[in-house]
Amino acid sequence: MAINIFNFLVCFSIASFVISSNARRVLDSKNVDGNNGGSNFTHVCDPSRFSDLGLDVSTFGFCDSKLSYDDRAKDLVDRMTLAEKVRQLGNSAKGVPRLGLPKYEWWSEALHGVSNVGPGTYFDDLIPGATSFPTVILTTAAFNESLWKQIGQAVSTEARAMYNLGRAGLTYWSPNVNVVRDPRWGRATETPGEDPYVVGVYASNYVRGLQDVEGTENATDLNSRPLKVSSCCKHYAAYDVDNWLGVDRYHFDARVTEQDMAETFLKPFEMCVKDGDVSSVMCSYNRVNGIPTCADPKLLKETIRGDWDLHGYIVSDCDSLEVMVNGHKWLGDTKEDAAAQALKAGYSMLITLGMDLDCGVYYTNFTQNSVRQGKVKEVEIDRSLKNLYVVLMRLGFFDGNPTFKSLGKKDVCSKQHIELATEAAREGIVLLKNVNETLPLKSKKIKKLAVVGPHANATAAMIGNYAGIPCQFTSPLGAFSSYGEVKYEMGCDGVACANDSLIFPAMKAAKHADATIIFAGLDLSVEAESLDRVDLLLPGYQTQFINQVAQVSKGPVILVIMSAGGVDISFAKQNDNINAILWAGYPGEEGGRAIADVAFGHYNPGGRLPLTWYEAGYVDMLPMTSMKLRPIDSLGYPGRTYKFYNGSTVYPFGYGLSYTQFNYTLRSARKSLDIKLRKSQHCRDIEYKDNEYKPPCPSVLIDDLECNHEFGFGIEVKNVGKKDGSEVIIIYSKPPIGIAATHTKQVIGFKRVFVKAGKSETVNFVFNACKSLGVVNYNAYNLLTSGRHTIMLGDDVVSFPIQLNIKE
Repeated sequence: MAINIFNFLVCFSIASFVISSNARRVLDSKNVDGNNGGSNFTHVCDPSRFSDLGLDVSTFGFCDSKLSYDDRAKDLVDRMTLAEKVRQLGNSAKGVPRLGLPKYEWWSEALHGVSNVGPGTYFDDLIPGATSFPTVILTTAAFNESLWKQIGQAVSTEARAMYNLGRAGLTYWSPNVNVVRDPRWGRATETPGEDPYVVGVYASNYVRGLQDVEGTENATDLNSRPLKVSSCCKHYAAYDVDNWLGVDRYHFDARVTEQDMAETFLKPFEMCVKDGDVSSVMCSYNRVNGIPTCADPKLLKETIRGDWDLHGYIVSDCDSLEVMVNGHKWLGDTKEDAAAQALKAGYSMLITLGMDLDCGVYYTNFTQNSVRQGKVKEVEIDRSLKNLYVVLMRLGFFDGNPTFKSLGKKDVCSKQHIELATEAAREGIVLLKNVNETLPLKSKKIKKLAVVGPHANATAAMIGNYAGIPCQFTSPLGAFSSYGEVKYEMGCDGVACANDSLIFPAMKAAKHADATIIFAGLDLSVEAESLDRVDLLLPGYQTQFINQVAQVSKGPVILVIMSAGGVDISFAKQNDNINAILWAGYPGEEGGRAIADVAFGHYNPGGRLPLTWYEAGYVDMLPMTSMKLRPIDSLGYPGRTYKFYNGSTVYPFGYGLSYTQFNYTLRSARKSLDIKLRKSQHCRDIEYKDNEYKPPCPSVLIDDLECNHEFGFGIEVKNVGKKDGSEVIIIYSKPPIGIAATHTKQVIGFKRVFVKAGKSETVNFVFNACKSLGVVNYNAYNLLTSGRHTIMLGDDVVSFPIQLNIKE
């Protein structure tokens, strides 16, 4: 089954560069006239290309650049037979030779670098690898919007260069913008964390980096805006169970309230479409409230196409239609039924509102019969194809794009990109513990280092999944070896650490070292696509290994955790023998260098956790399959994510230390807003807890407002320590006291600012009241509420009220 092949590619993508993979693709590419089809292909409408095919390009309207993209796409589709049309509806579009239309492979990936997961991209002797940036969860920990966009720009430059050399496509099914609802989810490594606003801001910036062509970012006609490469936000929607205790994504029905859909699960996708202007959205395997997402008119028609006005196409996750039939057994559908359901998911006389492209073979194999059986109209196929071809035209697939013509081998794995990958890892690393300023290590005092643990010589583990082949590796062992004499011991036979037989040699090394660096954590054998976690502990004997090494170490002990999801390391947090703890995520190809730079003080860490680190007992409080976010006190149900969770943590969302100290001073804050309603606007009731004061006009529907009400303030950040460093300022809003079943607090903004020792910087913030102070109530109304809101900086370092007065 194609599903199994897909899972193998994804879950074991690391192996793809150990084995000489893609050999078949390399051979096939020599005979393919298309996006990854060899050096002779420039663009579809190249006159010499048509001449070589025995065709006159001037007779084809779809090659007339004077026409609009819509008209050209219509001309192309109108020339095709039904049989030819359906052959273009799968990820491996077959082309139409008689029209000069080449094959095209839609499936490429660029989650944190150009990947060879997906048949659209491959590496060989000419392009042996691409820059592998840190996995998304660590990059997010930098809380640096400009960094996120810069990485997207670097990745798209390498993608365009590889396209010019016939080794890549132009359409990349990245990023993953699902919120991490539960700490056990195996795909946390791919995502920007648990806060929907942060996820959406990451998505918008990364997408802009991938897609934007300089000078055309603000084009008035977004349907014809040029694209550098095409990006795709996935997996839509409420997708965050892969395989947990026998429950898998191919059968899971996510039962979600409309409140949670609006407030959490849809918000990042809305920001990706509206703010990022992404050109594609991928629907997911799961059902939402009984309906497969790829056949849900409400999700596809009313939301993506209608409310958000997507300028692009909708694609299925790979083999989702097969999952609909064989996994969900949706309405007892036949294969032809499934194809029709997806195409018609929200039919309109104006535009296609269903799923345009099938990653798989259902559309190509069964849509023609579906038309003949009267289950779908051919015009619906036409509209989907037009959406697809307009995106390809915006990419220059038909006309070429002179802006990127010069990109080539020199632009892949450039020194600039490798340094950017290193900087991204440095910025994301989070300092969790630092007793008595153990870090940074003083290199003059450190002559002998013990570098021990299952990740001490990590290479492939540092780059996570969807990774491709990195340009190079700098392992922790390699990086620390440049700082002194290193004694390396594994301590565990891999992350599983199935026995204690290797602990003693690591202890022996630590006894004679001036400092001991322990590298522990997880990898793709524990948390990955199609593999959720069952606990929040370090695997096997890792805890015993860490404690025993720390107990006998001669010098200070630094524990470095590599993981995506949080780990209950309370034992290390409380162990006086462990002097410092760093979280390094999966830090990419230069991860070892970044960690060493932080440990020895060449870089002052400023990263913040994008996930709550829960205590191990959390997993016994609620099943992963329960989608509820809010706590239920009567059941002992603690809620999920920092916005709702009311229990204790190992480390909270947004936590992170520095080698210096920062003080905040509030400047020029506006403390109140008055909103006078017009006759067409009305006060709305909102539920309050018992005995709590309710304002005369509790709230107003945000959709009824012009939403031009703003408030702002300045923050003076002073570095009162002795080291230069970066501070991440996270701004939260808290709703008025007493409103029932709402969030405790929510992120409304953040900025990373560099401040030299003894100096200060002033950072100004401006917020829209509707976006920053809104509350989604139980029936999914987005309301602006009267009363005393609180603006809070960081972990309540500074807070001040803002009174919102709504009057009829």
